[in-house]
Amino acid sequence: MTGSTTRRNSPLVTQQAQPLRAQAAAQPLRRRPILAQGRTLRPSTKVLPEHARDHNRALVLQTLYGTGEMSRADIARETGLTRVTVSDLVAELIGTGIIEEKGQREGSRPGKPATLIDINRSAHQIIGIDLADASVFRAAVLDLDGVVLARAEIALAGSIGEEAIAKVVDLALRIVAAATATILGVGVGSPGIVDLDGTVLAAPNLGWNRVALQQRLETSLRLPVVVANDANAAVLAEYGFGGSDGDIMLVTVGHGVGAGLLVGGNPLYGGRFAAGEIGHVVVGTDGGSLCACGKTACLETWLATPRIDALLARIEASSLDEAEQESARDAVLRAAGERLGIALAPVVGALNLSEIVLSGPTELLDGPLAAATIETLRGRTMAEFHGDLTLRMTTQGQDIVLRGAAVMVLQGQLGVS
Repeated sequence: MTGSTTRRNSPLVTQQAQPLRAQAAAQPLRRRPILAQGRTLRPSTKVLPEHARDHNRALVLQTLYGTGEMSRADIARETGLTRVTVSDLVAELIGTGIIEEKGQREGSRPGKPATLIDINRSAHQIIGIDLADASVFRAAVLDLDGVVLARAEIALAGSIGEEAIAKVVDLALRIVAAATATILGVGVGSPGIVDLDGTVLAAPNLGWNRVALQQRLETSLRLPVVVANDANAAVLAEYGFGGSDGDIMLVTVGHGVGAGLLVGGNPLYGGRFAAGEIGHVVVGTDGGSLCACGKTACLETWLATPRIDALLARIEASSLDEAEQESARDAVLRAAGERLGIALAPVVGALNLSEIVLSGPTELLDGPLAAATIETLRGRTMAEFHGDLTLRMTTQGQDIVLRGAAVMVLQGQLGVS
């Protein structure tokens, strides 16, 4: 997931590696902790003996995942592990169906040709679910390289509370039924504050308070499930599939506004799992609209897509001529971008970030809004240290949360990203 040109792209799954109905009879993968705090996403070195086997297993899989077909000797050289250790781990992983032998290496080297191995990329699929949009819940079946194989969605239609939860469960059951191989796990990106057990502590726009969403989905699906904040999922997609390799902040704009942070290769959650919850930060002291959380003038009241869409619809329905409408539209977007810049400036100053990525409707974010955001950021931080700050749209498009959910499953089940 490093963007390496040497990694083989797995083809779309066209044949059923293992029928869905046969999954209950399959040997289940061992449940692994999902993105524990302080855990670096990509293992790259050996570790202490007491943690060695799990770490080295992930190290072998990460090496194969990023590079593609290799021999056992290649892996030993790349990782620094002994050949005996590599052979032992590979034998275990072949036995579970995670790794497969691909045949002998072609070439003119003397001696017996090496046998190449790779992750069995067609044997498993991943379910990703995105709950961040203001109007629709989305889900997809993805392969291990993050390619979307099948999609499903359900209209939110103003649902909140238990009604919204029921729609999530219904959508999850429908997309699981669309899988054509053993499901590695289910990843869910949800708005709001989500703890490491997958409980949505608060999602005001959905009327959720302490909803044990991960537990409820696991009960319904009988599959490993991980639930995280949608922005935290999205930043993993940008890091994993988008090629970002440094400290990064990704701002998601949809039903609400949130941010995901990776610092030193680690997801940043905060002591109460609310890191990046910038949507309910009050921006400015000049008043504003009432927010769903009960405060006034939160960033979401300026930037969430339902709010912007409503203002733009009002302008379009007005009696202003075309030029006046365009000017009014730009003013709305610039005001939203300015408030975003106000909210982000202290974060940029505190963490010395060099890149901020926006994820959301391109037609709203990429233009006057983005320009006003970067102008405000540069005007409110020290140019000497933050003048090279860049702000760009995500390369992952609308599927960013779905693909981030896939990263969470890959990290949790295989230890790769």
